[in-house]
Amino acid sequence: MLQLYFFPMACSLSSRIALMEAGIEAQYHLAHIWTKQVVDDGSDFRDLSPKGAVPVLVLENGERLTESAAVLQYIADLKPETGLAPRPGDFDRYRLQEWLSFIGAEIHKAFLFPAFWYKDDGSLAKPRARIAQTLSVPSAHLAEREFLVSNSFTVADAHLTWALLLLRPAGIDIAQWPPLSAYLARMQARPAVRGAIATEMALRKAVAA
Repeated sequence: MLQLYFFPMACSLSSRIALMEAGIEAQYHLAHIWTKQVVDDGSDFRDLSPKGAVPVLVLENGERLTESAAVLQYIADLKPETGLAPRPGDFDRYRLQEWLSFIGAEIHKAFLFPAFWYKDDGSLAKPRARIAQTLSVPSAHLAEREFLVSNSFTVADAHLTWALLLLRPAGIDIAQWPPLSAYLARMQARPAVRGAIATEMALRKAVAA
């Protein structure tokens, strides 16, 4: 069985969403991203992944995958019939990679990472100024589209859903981009997405308690 090491409402949420959308059973291990400890057995998370970051997907043969783009692509390819990723040879497969890269680099690392890890002492001025321009890109793309790639839900949607959820606590109200606000509402209406978020929100409260 696959094993996913995650932290509640961190970027690993997109991997949980993908697993649930695909109907793939997995064991979930909470890895505290600040203490670097695996909660269920007290082990050092860095022994599993020197990066000390989630997600980490451990395959049945013991191989480990890190980085959301790789983990999401792998999960999607386990169940190609679900359409979570376009099949090899389909040009939209490159569009999927395009969006996974954009979300990871331009929203996650460029804004969400500093917003949650650094004190707002002026160092966040540039990321905050840039995020509006960044969000205008998926907003324009989704103005007349239901999903990021093709006409169905893919792992890119799982990843963007997570990113949009984190923008509000990071001080960005996506209501100023109506297409993004409508898109997030559509994604949250999906049973798997709703279930994954509910699970991790409950765990997040428990971790914070």
